[in-house]
Amino acid sequence: MKTKILSGKEVSASVYDDIKSRINLLLKRDITPRLAVILIGDNPASEVYVNSKSKKFSELGLLSETIKLSKDVSESDVISKIEALNSNDEIHGILVQLPLPNHINSDNVIKTIKPHKDVDGFHPFNLGTLLTGKPEFVPCTPKGIMRILEYYQIDLSGLHVVVIGRSNIVGRPISVLTSLKNKYSNATTTLCHSGSKNMVQYLLDADVVILALGSPEFLKKDHIKKDAIIIDVGINRIIDPLNGKKKLVGDADQKSLMGKAGAISPVPGGVGPMTIAMLVENTIEAAEKSVDFSL
Repeated sequence: MKTKILSGKEVSASVYDDIKSRINLLLKRDITPRLAVILIGDNPASEVYVNSKSKKFSELGLLSETIKLSKDVSESDVISKIEALNSNDEIHGILVQLPLPNHINSDNVIKTIKPHKDVDGFHPFNLGTLLTGKPEFVPCTPKGIMRILEYYQIDLSGLHVVVIGRSNIVGRPISVLTSLKNKYSNATTTLCHSGSKNMVQYLLDADVVILALGSPEFLKKDHIKKDAIIIDVGINRIIDPLNGKKKLVGDADQKSLMGKAGAISPVPGGVGPMTIAMLVENTIEAAEKSVDFSL
């Protein structure tokens, strides 16, 4: 059996084609969607990710600015910067790149962002509306996962979805999204984590496995049943034993799973491109709401 590759690059290209008309309508009203990114410290992975976001915004004719702050910046200074961005009507979206230095409370920082500018979807208000099934802004990575499933017409209704990982960034939101009574959702969802016992038993019963635990090549072919669908959110840098160089791998051992899984999202080129695409879409949505929307 051939395992289908769920290409995030292909899906994101479709998203960008679809949103061009929305961008043009905003530009005709002299509104250019604009994102402000706060980058604290010098985390190489964060810098690469932020640069990728900025590049895509530029390609689409949108505005993006990165505010770099030192790793020693105080929490109060970060909050003051966010409050200034909240008051700037030309800024439609605010994103604080995670993770933050240990001395800064990420919850306090995220709660400072006005909900209608929280294009990452992490503010308690936005997470709350997600839980009610009527979300304002959905966190980008979970939203991207659902868009991949929709694009490839993978209907979760009646299926058993097992999510590995319980973060507010991916695990918890995707467990809600997959179980909502919506088209392509309506699944029975199990959320597993580091405290779960007999995790392999849950995995063997899963029709769909969504991995977001940050453990390189954790999922092997013996952990899944035949034709299971694998969505791999993991991004791990390991040393390739063949050449001694660093390489990116997911939480799934893709080589092991090929031929047994029904479909799998690759790393890289799977969920990653969709996270950026959904950030763009959320920023455009924020700009659209700004026309008649204010808090």
